[in-house]
Amino acid sequence: MTYAPAASAPTVGSQGIPEPAAARLRRPSWRDPRLLTGVVIVALSVAFGSWVVSAASRTVPVFVADGALTPGEILTADVLRAVDVRLGAGTGRYLRADEPLPTDLVALRVVDDGELVPLTALGADADVRSVAVPVASGLSDRIRAGAVVDLWFVPDVPVTPEQVPDKPDPSTLAQNVVVEQVDAEDGAIVVDGTVTLHVLVPADSLPTVLAALSDAGTVAVVPVAGGVR
Repeated sequence: MTYAPAASAPTVGSQGIPEPAAARLRRPSWRDPRLLTGVVIVALSVAFGSWVVSAASRTVPVFVADGALTPGEILTADVLRAVDVRLGAGTGRYLRADEPLPTDLVALRVVDDGELVPLTALGADADVRSVAVPVASGLSDRIRAGAVVDLWFVPDVPVTPEQVPDKPDPSTLAQNVVVEQVDAEDGAIVVDGTVTLHVLVPADSLPTVLAALSDAGTVAVVPVAGGVR
């Protein structure tokens, strides 16, 4: 605590010369603006620190994918589960679980199992169609729901005893399509067997893919590097 000097009556020295008055310390008043300013600063610092600690420890419920979500899949409570997370200011970028689930929403891209569902991955419509593609040859275990693949068409080569025609080149049917589902017999994913892929084909590539499926030849599925969206 500080004290303000108070003036006292001057004294006369031995030679008749007035001596300087001795300063007295005076207790400051609570009305002193410096004291009030200090109290306000301390109070604001304590309040701000408490708010920061409270905000950092606060959790909010958000939705995560309960299994991989694929483009065009309708968003329902069956494909989601709620978890409590601490995201701070980033909470608004994800689908909150403490609010009513919006209706008529579909996934616009793949959301992996256990991934927080970002609002940017949802929309009113995804312009893709699910197409069943039979694949006769074995597939890599990389081909699974959520994988990104290219579809190629390999025409059959008609061979007659009289002539062996030039071998036709394979052609691209669709690129960067997402695998929605894999239906296979036991062991058919990694060895030869009957496999049916359900792939999400963009609407503008649909005529080409459907025409190839009815043509003489086979459809090859090629994984894209980095292959899961």
